[in-house]
Amino acid sequence: MIIIPMLAGGALFLIALALRTATVNRYVRNRLLISSLLFGAYTLAAALVASSRLPAIVSEQIRTASPLLLAFGIANALVVLVINPWRVDRIPERFPNIVQDTIVIGLFGVAAMLFLPDKIVATTAVGAVVIGFALQDTLGNLFAGLAIQIEKPFRVGHWVAIGGKDGLVSEITWRATKIRTKAGNFVVVPNSVLSRDTITNYSEPTRETRLEVQVEVGYDVPANRVKSVIMTALRGEPLIAASPEPEVLAFEFAPSAILYHVRVWTTDFAIDERVRDHVRTRIYYAFRRNDIHFAYPVQVQIKQDAPAAGARATTDAAEAVRAHSLDDVEILASLTPEQRAHLTAAARPLLYAAGETIAREGEPGTSMFVVASGEASVTLSQADGEVARLKAGAVFGEMSLLTGDARSATVSAASDCELLEIGAEAFRRVVLADAAIVERVAAAVATRRAELERHRESRVLGSAPVETPQTFLARVRKFLQL
Repeated sequence: MIIIPMLAGGALFLIALALRTATVNRYVRNRLLISSLLFGAYTLAAALVASSRLPAIVSEQIRTASPLLLAFGIANALVVLVINPWRVDRIPERFPNIVQDTIVIGLFGVAAMLFLPDKIVATTAVGAVVIGFALQDTLGNLFAGLAIQIEKPFRVGHWVAIGGKDGLVSEITWRATKIRTKAGNFVVVPNSVLSRDTITNYSEPTRETRLEVQVEVGYDVPANRVKSVIMTALRGEPLIAASPEPEVLAFEFAPSAILYHVRVWTTDFAIDERVRDHVRTRIYYAFRRNDIHFAYPVQVQIKQDAPAAGARATTDAAEAVRAHSLDDVEILASLTPEQRAHLTAAARPLLYAAGETIAREGEPGTSMFVVASGEASVTLSQADGEVARLKAGAVFGEMSLLTGDARSATVSAASDCELLEIGAEAFRRVVLADAAIVERVAAAVATRRAELERHRESRVLGSAPVETPQTFLARVRKFLQL
């Protein structure tokens, strides 16, 4: 009878080692190694008892306790073999380490009650009281961690807000959950605190997260115009998710302004501050271009008789740049200085941020743009990459100005650009004063257009033929109603 425990322990030891070599799951291999060590210890204990070299009382204690080694090893092996996959190196999502450990401990407790009922029952009452008082915080964290692993309010790799702190879940243990904040710091939150706190999971049920930016604009600007300008400014922003679409809400009538909530969506919560920065930047430049002013706090100010020297110098410099912006425009070279001054006075100054689209290919337009400062990039839908780079003094959109044709290319600001937009009506007023202007400008535009078409042919196949100068001039006269 003494030989049977040795044979059983040795057989289980060999079976555990064989199963360990048959799986590719590293977690299963590690747990089976623990079971094989327990079976080996049980076999060694049985051999020591069989040798009769130990005192009788020691042999009796080993004979009584050694079945617990066997029970723990069997429970550990059964749980790991039944729950975990053999051919895949992963742990089941519904049964993480902490849940499997709990099952093993529960099975071991049942086995202990069967093997040592008298000792277990006698010590349970006293042990429960001692452990309850000594380890109440630890046990609270343990059971809270078990509940978190079973309910799965979040997983490793999710962005969450816990206790007012945003972070990426890095590890979930028996005692605590570790999150890494956006500042790169680790915050360790006890599981018992998590069980009582409100948790916001930014990664579920979807990875899309809505962000809000508040904007205040005075009551003198119509709400629909503000919404339209903001929506146009946000179009094409790469950090914003295309779906759901952004939305602008008139949120509140504040004492001195209308409060708007700009809502956008992002799929990467880690860059939420950068997304808000891009949204605010685009709105700022769009408001500058459309003469929309942010609401300022109402306060008492002392009016000065004259502007400060620095502000006056800045204003004079800007006016000087604007006054001479048309001097180097090739197609307007035939105009007199007075005529160019009239066009400059009627032009609308615009400011675009780097990366913003100024004109889109195929969209309607009736104006021409002159680059006063900065650089702009020209691209075509049928050509790869940039086809031209426009610098100060360059002009684009002249065909839309003269004929009302749709934009023939997409022009984007390569850097912050200051532009002058000349509309068809402003140009028509100058032409009415001198009818010969239209012929000179049309001839210059026709020459420039022929050069652009030759350049386009080298980049794009199948370009449309260029119309004759007479036909082009007739179209210009008809569009401008001359």
